[in-house]
Amino acid sequence: MCMVVASLIVQNYLDYILNSYSFIMMRKLVVIYGYAIRPVILVLFLHIVCPDRKFVGSWILAGVNAFMYLLTAFGIDLCFKINENNHWEGGMWLFGYTCTVVSFLLLVYLFYLSIREFRISSARDAWIPVFAVVLITVTVLLDFEVGYNTPAVNYLTDAIVTDCILYYNWLHMRFVKEYEEALRAQQRIEIMMSQMQPHFLYNTLMTIQALCRKDPEKAFEITGRFGIYLRQNIDSLEHMELVPLEKELEHTRIYSEIETVRFPRIRVEYDIRDNDVQIPVLTIQPLVENAIRHGVRVRENGIVTVASRRISGFHEIVISDNGKGFDVNKVMQTDREQTGNMNVQYNRQHIGIRNVRERIEKMCGGTLTVESRVGEGTVVTIRIPVDGGSFLDE
Repeated sequence: MCMVVASLIVQNYLDYILNSYSFIMMRKLVVIYGYAIRPVILVLFLHIVCPDRKFVGSWILAGVNAFMYLLTAFGIDLCFKINENNHWEGGMWLFGYTCTVVSFLLLVYLFYLSIREFRISSARDAWIPVFAVVLITVTVLLDFEVGYNTPAVNYLTDAIVTDCILYYNWLHMRFVKEYEEALRAQQRIEIMMSQMQPHFLYNTLMTIQALCRKDPEKAFEITGRFGIYLRQNIDSLEHMELVPLEKELEHTRIYSEIETVRFPRIRVEYDIRDNDVQIPVLTIQPLVENAIRHGVRVRENGIVTVASRRISGFHEIVISDNGKGFDVNKVMQTDREQTGNMNVQYNRQHIGIRNVRERIEKMCGGTLTVESRVGEGTVVTIRIPVDGGSFLDE
């Protein structure tokens, strides 16, 4: 598209130069190219808006336009002619407006597809397509007013170049917005799946089934807690805003209560000294789940501690355990080498931490660090600035 637009500018300069000489046939060919190429630019934009479509009808329309002007090279001056004084003259009847009509139809179609494909709902988001239509309409009228006494680059070409720059940037912003929305949707699904692994659902149901005979009251209680846990996970797919720490801790307590029924040797303790902070949904619970599943289950007396406090202008949340630990440097090296191609086991073990870190950084402007020693345990520290904000509020 850049090459086509650049060639249109060159065509304008050649036409301006040839206007001073008597190379009538050469000027005809240059003018024919200018009229033929303008609709092509609009068809190329159609392909950017809808890359999966072929736009056969639009290409045929552009081809018919080119053919009509090409007839001038064979002495059939339907659309325009260059007279003996080397001056441009309009064509016969309405044929002189062929390029204008074809371009207008394609421009309206492009405007329609842009609004439809990008679901534009406000005037602010649609101002560039509207501006493109208005600018080209105005410059066509200006070119008719000046006739053949045009500048080196005529008004319409100026408008086309300007619109191409503005419109391409507008499309880029639309694509970025769609990509970010798709990324957030995918992230919500990943978060959901990382918290609802089939083995956890299966094991919980088996625990409830066993309790139905030994302790029906406990089974009734765990079933209710399990229902709340599932509902909160499902709700997280629809809500990406920040939530109070206490709400996230409630979800964590429900999860840990279910796990401690299955593993009585495990304890989850809370030392909450700072509640005045908001965090992304499913932030604490995935870290506690990692600590239980990959850390303290091997211990006779496994302990996971969730603590929060305010220190040095930061809200600090710490999830620590006395589990088996792991080599942090080795994990980070593996992450760098295998990003996008991690095996299933590695991905399931660390997707929780990775997702939490990304959301803490993007939504709160905070940090997440991991310290671990093999055989001693793991400490995950989240630090959020007291005046931190959310990118969703921008």
